Amino acid sequence: MRDGNHLRGGSTRVSRAVCAAFALLSVLSTGVLANPPPEARAFPIDVGRFEVLERDSGPTSYYWLVDDGSQRFVRGIYTPPLATVTLFADVGDGLRRGVDRIRFRWRPWVLPIGANECVPGRGDAAANVYIAWKRGMRWYGLKLAWSSGAPPGATCDSKRNPLVASDTLVLRSGPPTGEWREEEIDPAALFREHFEGGNPAAEVPELQGIGILTDGDQTRSMSAADYADFVLYKRVGTASR
Repeated sequence: MRDGNHLRGGSTRVSRAVCAAFALLSVLSTGVLANPPPEARAFPIDVGRFEVLERDSGPTSYYWLVDDGSQRFVRGIYTPPLATVTLFADVGDGLRRGVDRIRFRWRPWVLPIGANECVPGRGDAAANVYIAWKRGMRWYGLKLAWSSGAPPGATCDSKRNPLVASDTLVLRSGPPTGEWREEEIDPAALFREHFEGGNPAAEVPELQGIGILTDGDQTRSMSAADYADFVLYKRVGTASR
């Protein structure tokens, strides 16, 4: 991610109008992180570490790094017909293994019209957070979605081949918009559930990073969301110094 408030690209006219609407609604709740898991150390990922994942992204970034004086967050505003852009933050070698929990906050503003991750050709979402692992040459990806229409708890868009295994898990669906919501996940448990048939003894491969995506290309709809406060928790005895 480049320095400054405005990441290059995007529709200036539309973005200004949407940002004005954001400013009017900025009095909404921002949420507060709960106590960390017992005997765990917090490892925040600064939102400034997110960068465009070039291999999975179009040429025009539509993300902004925003500091409103009280918090710092990434804002994505997708407008058709832009190609989608994914941001990614590598967790670093010290957090490849042993992460007990991942917490983050997200806030959708505009939900893409008619989108539904469980319907082919309509798999857009205002807010997506990816968790990525790697074993050998094979990548594993779990996309956590704030959907327009798919039911919470649904698993959609599964892919399996020798190089990639991926699922979309719907965490939230529909309104309210413009309000922060905090999520906490157990990455190892989710990996085993989605990619190892729920085997509690299955080995979890190395964690690679976290991605974020706001998109609307399949439904040709505008979408917008904010992302903040990514924190990884790892037991103190296994945390890197």
